[in-house]
Amino acid sequence: MSVVIVLVLLVVFLIVGLPVALAMGVSGAVGLYLFGGQPVLEGILKTTPLSTANDYEIITIPMFILMAEFVIISGVANDLFRAATIWVGRLRGGVAMGAALAGAGFGAISGSSTAAAATLASTSIPAMLEQGYDPKVAGGVVAISGTLSMLIPPSIALILYGIIADIPISALLIGGVVPGLMVTMTIMLTIAVIVRLDPSAAPKGRPHTMREKFASLSRVGPMVILFFAVTGTIYTGIATPTEASGLGAFFAMLIAISERRLTLRLAAHALRSAAQTSCMILFIILGAHVFGYFFTLTRVTNDITQWVGALEMSRWAILCFILIGYLILGFFMDQIAILILTVPVVLPLILQLGFDPVWFGVLVVVTAEVGMVTPPLGLNVFVVARYTGRPLGELFRGVMPHVWAHLVVIALLAAFPAIILWLPSTMN
Repeated sequence: MSVVIVLVLLVVFLIVGLPVALAMGVSGAVGLYLFGGQPVLEGILKTTPLSTANDYEIITIPMFILMAEFVIISGVANDLFRAATIWVGRLRGGVAMGAALAGAGFGAISGSSTAAAATLASTSIPAMLEQGYDPKVAGGVVAISGTLSMLIPPSIALILYGIIADIPISALLIGGVVPGLMVTMTIMLTIAVIVRLDPSAAPKGRPHTMREKFASLSRVGPMVILFFAVTGTIYTGIATPTEASGLGAFFAMLIAISERRLTLRLAAHALRSAAQTSCMILFIILGAHVFGYFFTLTRVTNDITQWVGALEMSRWAILCFILIGYLILGFFMDQIAILILTVPVVLPLILQLGFDPVWFGVLVVVTAEVGMVTPPLGLNVFVVARYTGRPLGELFRGVMPHVWAHLVVIALLAAFPAIILWLPSTMN
């Protein structure tokens, strides 16, 4: 009975708009009180905050967020878009494809999906509209390209999954590389299909000489250095993810200084913004831990695992239902909150079914990408709308072809786990 009360409380809190951290923390605390009274509740509330913040790998979150802030200050994202446009811009829809490549590049040096969407919206959409692109095509490609930061390392979502699931973060981050490239190519192919079916949606761009193309690569150099400082050191075993996050923040700061963009005021803003975002994520983790303790003590997770294990159903059918559940949750909830709320419950079931936790983590993050662009809570679409002033309905229509293409990618990643697991298996 107490489980029903707690779940109803959680749903009510989320519906009325209470922050996710408080919704999980308060409903979990009520459950703990119903289960063991005041002594149990006090014991957990006294120890949980320190145990949450005392996790060594938590340091990766503020460092990667700070790295993203310095990257934005440096303005290198603009250079990424210009270089990508010079290389593929002559094709019909080439500027939109350049935006997808820039989104992948920004994801490789950021880890913040909303930051990527905001940066791409302010740089690429005006260029596309000026050339005569259909506004919904321009907005749709920018919104979906921003989600690549959730997948391509450094990814805050994968880091959180690793912390919650207690599995190696390095394997998760490297596991996101090949799917990230695959999703990037899918976005570009989707654009090619759109402009093939409707040539008026995007014009051809002007061609560039090989000299211009190679000259554009000189501005991409700092991003390559930053990518190696993070993903390269993790893959080769030179640094742990925590150490790589510090290196990434330091090199991003040096890039901002070398571009002569970093002032004391902007540095203070970057530090403050990183601290605020980190505190928000830590607060959500704290609330999730309180909620998770209630589930652990009441053995809800074990009961669910045993019940599902007794079903006469294929494990692939069960996985399909789980992924559909993640898609539905993504329509209404923030992706970080979904991970923190569901992984402690779902992961034991995934392990019992014999699936690899690294593969499942990457698969869930790709699924969560869809939630970032689907109504009514598609956060990236709201970010693009705010920066461009375009109607939300127009942007949601523009992103829907990419959503269907993403579902195909999810099916392929589910059917062929080696796409995700091959690169981590070659790590030092």
